Amino acid sequence: MVELLMSRRRILQPMYRYTWILLVCFFITACSNSQQLTELPQDPFIRAYFNHRENPAHAYKDPYRSIERSGDNLEEVIINEIVAAKSTIDLAVQELNLPLIAQALVKSQRSGVKVRVILDNNYSRSWSELNQREIKQLRQRDRQKYQQFVQLVDLDRDGNLSPTEFAQRDALIILRQAGIPTIDDTADGSKGSGLMHHKFMVVDNQTVVTGSANFTISGIHGDINNLATRGNVNHLLKINNTALANLFTEEFNYMWGDGGIDSKFGLSKPWRSPKTITWENTEISLQFSPTSSSKDWYSSTNGLIGKAIDRAADSIELALFVFSEQEIVDILQQKHQQGVKISGVFDAGFAYRYYSEVLDMLGVSLYRNCRAETDNNPWGQPLNTVGIAKLPPGDKLHHKFTLIDNQTVISGSQNWSEAANHSNDETLIIINNLTVAQHFEQEFQRLYSSAVLGISSKVEQQLRLQQSCN
Repeated sequence: MVELLMSRRRILQPMYRYTWILLVCFFITACSNSQQLTELPQDPFIRAYFNHRENPAHAYKDPYRSIERSGDNLEEVIINEIVAAKSTIDLAVQELNLPLIAQALVKSQRSGVKVRVILDNNYSRSWSELNQREIKQLRQRDRQKYQQFVQLVDLDRDGNLSPTEFAQRDALIILRQAGIPTIDDTADGSKGSGLMHHKFMVVDNQTVVTGSANFTISGIHGDINNLATRGNVNHLLKINNTALANLFTEEFNYMWGDGGIDSKFGLSKPWRSPKTITWENTEISLQFSPTSSSKDWYSSTNGLIGKAIDRAADSIELALFVFSEQEIVDILQQKHQQGVKISGVFDAGFAYRYYSEVLDMLGVSLYRNCRAETDNNPWGQPLNTVGIAKLPPGDKLHHKFTLIDNQTVISGSQNWSEAANHSNDETLIIINNLTVAQHFEQEFQRLYSSAVLGISSKVEQQLRLQQSCN
């Protein structure tokens, strides 16, 4: 009898163990799903919004494509602040093609609000002004943009764009016809800065809206001609703080000048050291690009990123569009060697280019013309916790954020590149606030949970092919 019981126990123990494994897996999955669905509290002074957020409480109907979708409506966030304006709206964004935002700006101006708009020179001319010769000469990327513009404006779908349709759907024409003053980075008589890459708006010298999103349909909702897209993956922050708003207004005024030759863009602006503002449970550091390469690197915006990373004690989570700054990845390597956990998710279009520092973290080099990039430094202890985001075809991971120790968020318009550091007009903002950090942690985990980590099969193939270079 004893032998029989012992035999049954040996048979049943694996079954019990399997049952427990199933229960544990179910619990982990449930916790993961609940994290995605949890409604996080917002800080009363800093609210965070994500256009791909997965939560039934965060869903809306795309106003241009008439489809129901999950995520925060970033355009609505912007419009709400425009509508609430009482005295001033200063908007600096690389590209603006959302007609509802343009219409809201016009309405505010007509109510007595002073409105000023700064754009990048590549996007300050309406597509409707191109002649047939210019249209034929468009590069593929610009041709796609033009085709999307046509589909957005052609309300009656007759293939012809009328002045009435321009007045309703062409954001730049809407601004121009209303007489809203608009300049770009050629206003100073130059060819323009590297890029006027800002994405911020200041309302009533009190509220700042900033983040990674351009004010475009593809940047917020999704491509007008591809209903499967959900917009480039972006976030916005709405911050209510007068001292911070004043710093953004100062940056805007340098660029605006007198609205003409007195404007200052790029390296013509005076360099300013980072400014830190503290209140209640929040500390914010802010700096604007560019910084001359003649200055010490740690005086630059990328240097400020490096300092923040160097303070990490436990974890660094990266969600970046472009990462090509060697100095920053070298600091990350030092933190990795010190035991700091590093994980990252990147845009598939940039992660595996020969100049990408994601390759360094993976411990490999991809050659260009049979040569590795100068100063390349593949890690001897590569990571298996970095990779590319899995997104709907046509969408890009456009974030520029990093979360440090689940407490500190690096955000803004700035890609982690040399051009952003030394040529472009950019915003870098670092926020130390636990409530805000929870939102970015939720967003990071959402992206990371489906990311393709490690060296992709395409990279492995490239590595095999470049062996012939040796």
